[in-house]
Amino acid sequence: MKFVIKHEIKGRLRIHAVQGRMTYEQADTLCWFLEKQDIVTDAKVYERTADAVICYTGDREEVLRILRGFSYEKADVPDNVLASSGRELNSGFREQLITKMILHYGSRMIVPMPVRKVWLTFKALKYIWKGIRCLAKRKIEVPVLDATAIGVSVIRGDFNTAGSVMFLLGIGELLEEWTHKKSVGDLARSMSLNVKKVWLKREDQEVLVRSSSVQPGDVIVVHMGNVIPFDGVVCGGEGMVNQASLTGESLPVRRTEGKSVYAGTVLEEGELEIEVRAVTGSTRFEKIVTMIEDSEKLKSALESRAEHLADRLVPYTLLGTGIVGLVTRNAAKALSVLMVDFSCALKLAMPIAVLSAIREAGQHGITVKGGKYLEAVAEADTIVFDKTGTLTKARPTVKEVVSFGEYPEEELLRIAACLEEHFPHSMAKAVVDAAKKRKLYHEEMHSKVEYVVAHGISSYIDGRKVIIGSSHFVFEDEGCTVRETFREKFDALPGEYSHLYLAVENSLEAVICIEDPLREEARGMVQSLKAEGIRKVVMMTGDSERTAASIAERVGVDEYYSEVLPEDKARFVEAEKAAGHKVIMIGDGINDSPALSAADAGVAVSDGAEIAREIADITIASDDLMAVVTMKRLADAMMRRIQRNYRGIVGINSSLIALGVAGVIQPTTSALMHNTSTLAISLRSMKNLLPEEGRNLSLAQGSPSCR
Repeated sequence: MKFVIKHEIKGRLRIHAVQGRMTYEQADTLCWFLEKQDIVTDAKVYERTADAVICYTGDREEVLRILRGFSYEKADVPDNVLASSGRELNSGFREQLITKMILHYGSRMIVPMPVRKVWLTFKALKYIWKGIRCLAKRKIEVPVLDATAIGVSVIRGDFNTAGSVMFLLGIGELLEEWTHKKSVGDLARSMSLNVKKVWLKREDQEVLVRSSSVQPGDVIVVHMGNVIPFDGVVCGGEGMVNQASLTGESLPVRRTEGKSVYAGTVLEEGELEIEVRAVTGSTRFEKIVTMIEDSEKLKSALESRAEHLADRLVPYTLLGTGIVGLVTRNAAKALSVLMVDFSCALKLAMPIAVLSAIREAGQHGITVKGGKYLEAVAEADTIVFDKTGTLTKARPTVKEVVSFGEYPEEELLRIAACLEEHFPHSMAKAVVDAAKKRKLYHEEMHSKVEYVVAHGISSYIDGRKVIIGSSHFVFEDEGCTVRETFREKFDALPGEYSHLYLAVENSLEAVICIEDPLREEARGMVQSLKAEGIRKVVMMTGDSERTAASIAERVGVDEYYSEVLPEDKARFVEAEKAAGHKVIMIGDGINDSPALSAADAGVAVSDGAEIAREIADITIASDDLMAVVTMKRLADAMMRRIQRNYRGIVGINSSLIALGVAGVIQPTTSALMHNTSTLAISLRSMKNLLPEEGRNLSLAQGSPSCR
């Protein structure tokens, strides 16, 4: 495909696609293609002008080579990227906004006043009907106030005021709908599935294949702790499925043969064989959008209070109008009170502030499932970290395999990888990756694998029982022993590594030493959190006391707990909440799920287990723990903005009412200034909360920004 360079500086290109009109789909395709390139740090595509802006690192010629090889036909864009794009939505709302403004101001200059009166009276009927319906339900809410203000203006013959009120109300409704749909769409896209590989059943074998190669009718196997990647029907096995990501239900449901399961839900217990019915991601996206839009629980407490307060203020506004009219005997002064109310601004500005904060979080690679969770982060004073994969790097590596028997080292690693590859955990991934690097490939040589959360794995190979897991699981739960001839070797195991113990027939055969280095930014992140108002930082881990103490000292946490089980983490969180603290829990594994659910705000890192990401209220995509600090700062800034909005709404509208009652300004001016101030506060609420350097950092980390 042919492109023309329109402008360039070092690290940035503006190009023009030589073609006819660029469609929304083509723009999304080009944007997706550019963002997938390692050399590209940011890309924006403008369909109106067929231009694209590309920010890149490295060689300019490499960017040009990539562009020369691009074509819409060859770009293998996932279905859900195009199906859930917000580009067409944004363009449609922009056109509606421009059209409304042209019609309103153009009609004032062109359309004769008698014709405008008829047209405005007809438009007023829509608002008056809404008010009547509200009264019919025995409610005195915002529609009643709008209907009264517009109706009284029409009756008095003040059509300019009626027209201005209806225009500004229409603009406000359009902006609210636009911001809401865009924020919900961005959130739903970030929650959409990104499962790259699945276990496909072929005859009696389980084969790991790319999810894009799966077709309807294929049978896939989903193991405990994994996300179900496609809609389908259970054709074998049984399990407990967590459907909170789609239905909001916290309790898992039992699924047996013949029952339907849905993409995006998580298998908490058991194992399922599923016949795939649908492989596209669009149905999953639509379900998430519906869940977000329908779920009242996702609203922040302040947002809900603003809505309720807005409706409760309506009767007082009407009462105030009546009192001013009776006392002053001046219809204009009474109408000035009616034209200025607090409810409109409260109902519009508060939700926009919350949704905009969620949208901005997405720019930083932080997915927030609802305003209430950002509010919880802002109010939190205690934060609990899992160690492995959270404070330590999510990519642990095998440093040594120590043999304690007749098996050669490579055979021990092959057995360990054969068992570990079925289950999602950073330690398991380290073992599997080590086997791949040594080209230790294998057939499925074991029987059914049993996974004990936070403990280990048990199975049989050639009729011999094989277990792999923690020291507690292998030696205490399973009663395995170390042969006396290897006792000295066992006592000399290097203490700087985490250990996985492999036993055959209750006898230790190997210890796999895994290096799990601390994240460089961990200590700075803890110090920054304390500066942001977090009073207590806690670390919890299943590792030994020696390892936990070493990490805790280096990170600078206030408390640490070692050798804890999943239920211990959840109990600690519940105890902190019972003591009056607001708690954030940050983890990445299956064993963190109970604590993530129990916390006021559960935060999962994106490289962790699917069940952690699905259950968590917030997911962080960045590989930098400073994103936790960004999340806290963003939440605090959102709360400050909401409080500032409250003060601004009360101050401005109180002043306008006072000026109207004093006769300083006319009802038309009151209405104009009230609605203009409401729109100004709403538009200000749509701006980013964090400074420019924060946004630049998030772009450098690769967050999407093409829509």
